[in-house]
Amino acid sequence: MIKVALNGYGTIGKRVANAIMLQPDMKLIGIAKTSPNYEAFIAQKMGINIFVPQESIKSFDEAGIKVAGNIEDMIKEADIVVDATPNGVGAQYKELYQKFGKNAIFQGGEKANVADVSFSSLCNYNEAIGKKYIRVVSCNTTALLRTICTLNKLSKVEKVRATIVRRAADPKEVKKGPINALVPDPASVPSHHAKDVNSVLKDLDIITMAVIAPTTYMHMHLLNVTLKSQVSKEDVINQFLNTNRFLLVRGKSKVNSTAEIIEVARDLGRIRNDIPEVVIFEDSIYTMGNEVFLMYAVHQESIVVPENIDAIRASLNLASAEDSIKITNTSLNISKGYLI
Repeated sequence: MIKVALNGYGTIGKRVANAIMLQPDMKLIGIAKTSPNYEAFIAQKMGINIFVPQESIKSFDEAGIKVAGNIEDMIKEADIVVDATPNGVGAQYKELYQKFGKNAIFQGGEKANVADVSFSSLCNYNEAIGKKYIRVVSCNTTALLRTICTLNKLSKVEKVRATIVRRAADPKEVKKGPINALVPDPASVPSHHAKDVNSVLKDLDIITMAVIAPTTYMHMHLLNVTLKSQVSKEDVINQFLNTNRFLLVRGKSKVNSTAEIIEVARDLGRIRNDIPEVVIFEDSIYTMGNEVFLMYAVHQESIVVPENIDAIRASLNLASAEDSIKITNTSLNISKGYLI
């Protein structure tokens, strides 16, 4: 059993923690928290060991939260650390991981140079095998890369033009906006998402634009992909239907929005309404010669979770890409085909 430590227990961290506990070859030894907030109380209620900065032990004790030790104690005990701290904080913690000689997985909020390789399970798993430091790219980049690399198996992808409609905040982030505006993000082209895709697919011709919308549910991507050869709409649909980590929405299902996708997840009893698959609107798929057009939704809170699990196995050379992806999909009940 691989001993995994989790530094950070927020939106991504708590989901990765749950996923680790479902793996047949991993053991969660604990999580690191810096403040005794409601997430720390939940972790304690779930029986998860909590490690905190040495100077914070007193505040956790006063809040009635029992700690298992300090963060250095947790890192020493682990075989690998998943860093799910806020953007930029992971780079600061890297020195501590290096001090104790521990492999680490970082998130997309860190700069690409924090790691030996930026990672996408369906694109470059083999490149990450044995790498000490791996960066799982952001939610939007994960969706872009999954989609591009899946289409690439159908015909070589030569060019990508994408517009990203970003959610303004996660549901729990009560202090963020905008409330009544659409905001260019940033007001320049290309957006940073293209650069992030190029950290994995180095030579891909890609330009992205992004806008922030006043919603919390999901992102939406609008893609125009140029392939080397001509393909049909049926070819594209079948490619996605037969690839895990994608779900298609049929027009006749009357699911026409991100809100309805989340409602379906609720009705299906998915934990936290999570949808780690890319959800493609089937009726949006259109082909013209060697061009493919499509729209899909991205659940920003959960899409990177399976990639974090695969990155652990790649870093420690525990399994091939095929085997790891299969184990992850099975343990997390990730599927393919139609949403309903």
